Amino acid sequence: MRRSKTRTLYGKGMSVQLFDQTGFSVVPSVLEQAECDHLLSLVAEAGCTAAGTRNILRLPWCKELALALKVRGSLANLLSPNSVAVQCTLFEKSPEKNWLVTLHQDLSIPVLEKISPPDCSGWSEKEGVIYTQPPIAVLEQLVAVRVHLDKCGPENGPLRVVPESHRLGRLADSDIAKERNRLVEIECHVPKAGALVMRPLLLHASSKARSPTFRRVLHFLFGPPMLPFGLRWNYAV
Repeated sequence: MRRSKTRTLYGKGMSVQLFDQTGFSVVPSVLEQAECDHLLSLVAEAGCTAAGTRNILRLPWCKELALALKVRGSLANLLSPNSVAVQCTLFEKSPEKNWLVTLHQDLSIPVLEKISPPDCSGWSEKEGVIYTQPPIAVLEQLVAVRVHLDKCGPENGPLRVVPESHRLGRLADSDIAKERNRLVEIECHVPKAGALVMRPLLLHASSKARSPTFRRVLHFLFGPPMLPFGLRWNYAV
């Protein structure tokens, strides 16, 4: 039985210490409204026909945005100055594409080729890119920046997170529900042009939207410029 009901958090920026403790932060504004509207037109031109796509970082406008995010004042204290963007995934909920994601951790990273380091597992290929699950020490260095191109409130299938779960390492499937019940699940509401910044090891999930509107998110993954064990990023900005 769950100890706590889901509650809503809308943060107005968090300190580095609190981000490290909870594993996430809601930043109300990382884009200008006009900039956000322009990005919506570029996303529409990209012609995503599925619920999402992982391979848009190479698009010139997406690469430019990744570089800009690294120096935005609202994000500067949450991203390492040496970090590089290694992936951008477009997630799109709409009246025609409404979906859910069960509670999980993000454990895979995109790499250039498959090699055989003993500490990596879960090799796979998605949209022509090779992925692997590296050791926890690598995953702990990653930060995801989810830029919201639409307002995301309780009706739009917002992300739900379990604060402090990123400190628990790689969780077995049998432990995920137990940790959610032990900790407080948070529903993250993000305004248009805002961002949710999070550690990929943080337990997170997303329900179907209850309102037939758009919820478009650009999910950037930032990490260290160099990887151990002879691994190389598939692409880095």
